[in-house]
Amino acid sequence: MSRVMKMNNESLGGDFILVGFSDQPKLEKMLFLVVLICYLLTLVGNTSIIVVSSLDPMLHTPMYYFLTNLSFIDLCLTTSIAPQLLWNLSGPAKTITRVGCAIQLYASLGLGSTECVLLAIMAYDRYAAVCRPLHYATVMHSRLCQSLVGVAWVSGFGNSLIQGTITLRLPLCRNRKIYNFMCEVPTMIKLACVDIHANEVQLFMASLVLLLLPLSLILISYGYIAQAVMRIRSVQAWRKALGTCGSHLLVVSLFYMTITAVYIHPNSSYAHSQGKFITFLYAVVTPTLNPLIYTLRNKDVKGALKRLVRKGPNMAE
Repeated sequence: MSRVMKMNNESLGGDFILVGFSDQPKLEKMLFLVVLICYLLTLVGNTSIIVVSSLDPMLHTPMYYFLTNLSFIDLCLTTSIAPQLLWNLSGPAKTITRVGCAIQLYASLGLGSTECVLLAIMAYDRYAAVCRPLHYATVMHSRLCQSLVGVAWVSGFGNSLIQGTITLRLPLCRNRKIYNFMCEVPTMIKLACVDIHANEVQLFMASLVLLLLPLSLILISYGYIAQAVMRIRSVQAWRKALGTCGSHLLVVSLFYMTITAVYIHPNSSYAHSQGKFITFLYAVVTPTLNPLIYTLRNKDVKGALKRLVRKGPNMAE
């Protein structure tokens, strides 16, 4: 009993050390520039999508309502990680306070979980657009869209509240080195001085619900979409279907290939080598690529951007 109390007392104070990429000093200098560029592009790209989708009446549709939420999630996710990462990469200090670590843990887990559910909702939206085009407006009405987005946010941060609290309540050993560049559940539970098998099982079960279940729904939606597209003989209709779904499918592939590797397979090699690079991809790189994917492949967004640029000088006059 006294041993557990002692460990709990030790876990209440003191900063954590984010080891990150400190074992590779040359890589740190290069990564600083990469992270800085990615962060600036993420801010500009996602803010642009939010502003354009809000101001252009032609983009007031379910697809762009969901895309606005996705951009906001990516904006917040990167902001919860990149500033601390830039600070650690810029100098010898690699520490993060316990409060800062807790905020980062709750925010990144909540936003990541919300994105998993939102991507599944966006897949259903694409299914309705391709497979039920005549009933699309009836099926995807505004109240349903708002309810679905609400479910995504509540389930995502509900998962964060449960998993984050359980993780932060674990008694910690004297070793406060986190073998990653951010505070997240798979690396945090490895600092505990108690058997973490139950925590690993709980993490795996949560990952099944919030990672593999949405992924299954995405695959089912695209299975139906593929069947519908195969029956289309018009080349123009093929291109329209590909344009409608291509961007979303690419974003899903980038996000799920990386985050699934982290949360479904948090093995021993994860914390020391592969994990931090995979985490870097989904936490920093993917939010940067999402706006580029949606704007470069999407005529509606490019058209809306041109209209806003033309409207700017006219408003000034």
